[in-house]
Amino acid sequence: MRTKRYPERAERTMRSIAVINQKGGVGKTTTTVNLSAALARAGHRVGVIDLDPQAHASIHLGVDPKRPLPTTYDLLTGDVAMADTWREAGPNLSVAPAHIDLAAAESELAGVVGREVILRDKLAQEAERFDYLLIDCPPSLGVLTLNALTAVEDVFLPLQPHFLALHGLSKLMQTVGLVAERLNSRLRMAGVVLCLYDSGTKLASEVSADVAEYFQGLRDRGPVWSNVRLFDSRVRRNIRLAEAPSFGQSIFDYDPSSPGAKDYLALGDEVIAYYAGRDLITQAAA
Repeated sequence: MRTKRYPERAERTMRSIAVINQKGGVGKTTTTVNLSAALARAGHRVGVIDLDPQAHASIHLGVDPKRPLPTTYDLLTGDVAMADTWREAGPNLSVAPAHIDLAAAESELAGVVGREVILRDKLAQEAERFDYLLIDCPPSLGVLTLNALTAVEDVFLPLQPHFLALHGLSKLMQTVGLVAERLNSRLRMAGVVLCLYDSGTKLASEVSADVAEYFQGLRDRGPVWSNVRLFDSRVRRNIRLAEAPSFGQSIFDYDPSSPGAKDYLALGDEVIAYYAGRDLITQAAA
């Protein structure tokens, strides 16, 4: 299976993306892992930072984060450098694994000055390491998620086309807006990915239209929202995607002929094209 290739950028700039949804079970970690794998298969250098104490992204990529392996817990609460946390997860793909201890970081960092920018500061030395950096955020809006939003430029939102898909999104969008206003002026709401998609149902089509309308309405509210788009690629409900994590493999290693692999390959191509288009717009405006 091959993916499209695009011309190299004249200047290598790391794309940093927080994959976030405060709801669980919507395809957040599945999207982080398999989109990362798709980008790596396209020849891009990709890093995944696991900030979820459940460590599902780490396990999905075949890295069992046992102590005393440096993990993102050590990164946020100790003197560990970002470079010391990376573990190879495949060609062009590295992961900074999480550990269950990360659940205690919220309380341990409560009294730390500048706790929201720890990850940003430690990532400062890693800007040339990767072409794409994806952060798997926990299903909450606490200190861990704030660290991710402060460190990245873009937010990707996986959504299940469920009748409650838009419920609670206003709180998440408010958080993104506040972080952009107070902590990270570079932050942008970039893309929405529909996961667990049942293409044959009327509900999926109706929810897709509602989601598109919701984010279209945000585009006029300022630069944070101006480039947000609902990706055309739909990640269909597929049992092979659910099975792959237990084997410590991306969908491309587990079953490259499955609908899930085809969907994430298409999403990877679309993400690459999205950033290439943004580059052209930036160059034209310069």
